[in-house]
Amino acid sequence: MRLQLKPVLLGIAVIAITCMTIIALILTIVNRQRAELPLSTQYGMVFDAGSSHTALFLYQWPGNKENNTGVVSQTLTCDVEGDGISSYVTNPADAGQSLRGCLDLAMATVPASQQRTTPLYLGATAGMRLLRLQNKTQSDQILNEVTKTMQSYPFDFRGARIITGMEEGAYAWITINYLLESFIKYTFNGKWIHPKAGNIFGALDLGGASTQISFIPRDPVKDPQSAFDLKLYSYRYQVYTHSYLCYGKNQALKKLQAYLQKTMSPSFVIDHPCYHKGYNLTLKLGDIYDSPCVDKPTPFDPLAQVTFSGTGDSANCTSLIEKIVNVTKCSLYPDCGFGGVYQPPINGEFFAFSAYFYTFDFLGLAPRASLSHAKSTIESYCNKTWMTVVAENPKEKEKYLRDYCCSAHYIMVILLKGYKFENSWDKISFQKQVANTDIGWTLGYMLNLTNLIPSDRPLVVTGVQTSQWAAEVFFIALVLFLSCFILTVFCLWGLSL
Repeated sequence: MRLQLKPVLLGIAVIAITCMTIIALILTIVNRQRAELPLSTQYGMVFDAGSSHTALFLYQWPGNKENNTGVVSQTLTCDVEGDGISSYVTNPADAGQSLRGCLDLAMATVPASQQRTTPLYLGATAGMRLLRLQNKTQSDQILNEVTKTMQSYPFDFRGARIITGMEEGAYAWITINYLLESFIKYTFNGKWIHPKAGNIFGALDLGGASTQISFIPRDPVKDPQSAFDLKLYSYRYQVYTHSYLCYGKNQALKKLQAYLQKTMSPSFVIDHPCYHKGYNLTLKLGDIYDSPCVDKPTPFDPLAQVTFSGTGDSANCTSLIEKIVNVTKCSLYPDCGFGGVYQPPINGEFFAFSAYFYTFDFLGLAPRASLSHAKSTIESYCNKTWMTVVAENPKEKEKYLRDYCCSAHYIMVILLKGYKFENSWDKISFQKQVANTDIGWTLGYMLNLTNLIPSDRPLVVTGVQTSQWAAEVFFIALVLFLSCFILTVFCLWGLSL
């Protein structure tokens, strides 16, 4: 009897081992299958409501890669028809309606099943900052109307607001360095590394109504109002950033017109050294002095007209721009930008985008050009007659073509005399995109508000490699086969006894 019981007990033990092996095999296979499920794509959208126009940026990223770097990509951009939303002061409802074309395009792009989980933001910049200074009620009405329109779509609307100039500069800085993987990198051996601080890039933004500079200085920022403190991937950054309201390209050219009109008054035909010879522009005084960036003369007749006649004088153009920019020596601080604003010495490499890029790209100076070549190219272009410029660029709109000369001189003044890039010119790259994504504040804004960049270093979750998994399955299968074989032998042996 005891001889017959022994094989039975052994058989039970083998059966238990076999069952455990089968369970382990099932769990391994299930775990492997879960790891290979397709990743869901997530989306996010931001309206950039600038001073001269509005654009929608749609981004996407793999669902399980939220906290990695360099994985968010730009899916599409859509330019809203018409001027910026700040221009709709007489009919605020039209500001909201102007967004519908781009929102409809986003509806056709984002899958219906994911629209309600797709965050949607609108950030208004310097144009709305100026309007708020002039009439807060009007700026609030426009924001209310764009909010109504955006809320009528099945997206996860998270707010429409006027962002500060400091935010605009800092978020553009985040965009550039995120796309270039300057904050953190994931190595092939499964480790997160922090690149050297020298790989952090600065940002130069030139919009229609403001211009921003953002970078990490060698020494701590002396003016707390110019310091933007961040903690990204467990590393702390103190970014110097300043926004010059009223010194965007369009407002600067308006300030120049106003300066010329005041100094040449009461003449109604005024020489403009930054316009090409043969070009004439007639404006009402109300169009020149319709901005808080320029001081209205007294007496002031908004219906009176003045004609600016181009002379194409590069040297005089530069001299006049230096007066409106105020590049005199610093007074309060040993180091400053223009207008006496505190700025630490330039440090590192920079990306210049927006109007910087568009102007220099038109002149063939992007992404890089030597300082001497840039100066000679701008002077050569400005010396051309208006007839020659139009003949050489028949498809370019007049409002852009007439301003390239003045814009180029303005860029040279603020970069060289304002921001002090005389000895660091070769550190500037004039670019529109990085990693197929437009440079600007919108991506950095969305990354921050959706917490796609964590303040702490990401946890590395390692899965089973394919070769390791195959070895495990082979071993388990072998054990299962041997267990079944032993069980069969013992059962036959028990029966023979």
